[in-house]
Amino acid sequence: MSNLDLMLEAFDKREQRRLERRRLFKLGGGFAVGAAAGAVLGACSSSAGDAIAQAPPAPDNDPAILNFALNLEYLEAQFYSYATFGTGLAAASLTGVGTQGGVTATGAGMVPFTDPVVRNYAREIANDEVNHVNFLRSALGSAAVAQPAIDISVGPNSAFSNAARAAGLIGPGQTFNPYADDNSFLLGAYIFEDVGVTAYKGAAPLINNKVFLEAAAGILAAEAYHAGLIRTVLYAKGVATPSLRTSADAISNARDSLDGASDLDQGISGTPTESNIVPLDANGIAYSRTTGQVLNIVYLTAAVATGGGFFPNGVNGSIRTSG
Repeated sequence: MSNLDLMLEAFDKREQRRLERRRLFKLGGGFAVGAAAGAVLGACSSSAGDAIAQAPPAPDNDPAILNFALNLEYLEAQFYSYATFGTGLAAASLTGVGTQGGVTATGAGMVPFTDPVVRNYAREIANDEVNHVNFLRSALGSAAVAQPAIDISVGPNSAFSNAARAAGLIGPGQTFNPYADDNSFLLGAYIFEDVGVTAYKGAAPLINNKVFLEAAAGILAAEAYHAGLIRTVLYAKGVATPSLRTSADAISNARDSLDGASDLDQGISGTPTESNIVPLDANGIAYSRTTGQVLNIVYLTAAVATGGGFFPNGVNGSIRTSG
């Protein structure tokens, strides 16, 4: 094949990729969400080897997967937005398929950061999470789910307090306030970040459309950066304040107690001579969680449920049952 032929072939392939992307955003709202999406995703393996062997789903399940991710992005974006800017997402970013819910944010507000590094990190992550919401909504078009009811409030019976209580950080009737100071914010963020990484990792083998897969891989990378950043800052501050590092480890254990018998979570402490910033298996590969396991954590229950915790009425879309 001549150099000219090779160049023409390369241009043809590039044009094909461009047209595929245009088709995605033009027709994204027209994809049907398969009724079997929950069953297919529920079969997602939590180990790297099994995930590779997973059979690919039907193409029309892809929007269901991205809508499941959109629910999680709503939660993260609302928390970070309130913590850094004192306000939530724009109303135009909340509409869609399903019952639109409000945000219970009593007591939520801008964190009085004293460490400029933590403040700047928080602002960066907040902007990223808002962008994730808007990107997924754009990609899904008219198929995008509305934001469900979300609880990011402060109070003895709030989702944050119940999560902290499950980790043993507070006792009965006490309140955990993730907006109180730098360290509390970091612990609040830590509740979410690792979960997002394992959720995207678990869903990756189930995405059929390569354009969707590329988008999900990009968000997975961003969430992994966020998680590594939060874990690094917690570890660094935990050198001077060991109780902070212990609290982070306790949150990891609480997540593990909610997502089933498997051990998919790791704290940040590591060993006396080595940190554990990146939680990996024996092969150096990040863990996966099924959608059911992810929902167990955000619903704050180890039982089969369709709502609770940070999503009092459950998430929107066809994938909404934990366990």
